[in-house]
Amino acid sequence: MAKATDQEFLEYLVKSIVDHPDDVKVDRKVDEMGVLLSLQVNPQDMGQVVGRQGATAKSIRSLLRIVGIKNNARVNLKIEEPEGSTRVPRVENRE
Repeated sequence: MAKATDQEFLEYLVKSIVDHPDDVKVDRKVDEMGVLLSLQVNPQDMGQVVGRQGATAKSIRSLLRIVGIKNNARVNLKIEEPEGSTRVPRVENRE
């Protein structure tokens, strides 16, 4: 079976912006809610994929939505948290 257009597009896009393109993996699942693309990247590339305040991730999701509309499908993106990630969990300030 050939790769889906949305999966190929996401791989191409992400591999173009990261430093370790060989570590990019995209899994595609289809269910009644639509298409779910799960993205895994090298831990050092997470900042480039997410972007400042999530701007890059939001832009990637917008582009995937457009690809989905062209193919009559709802496309969602899940960015997997890699092992060894340096992301600091958000802590709510309750005083």
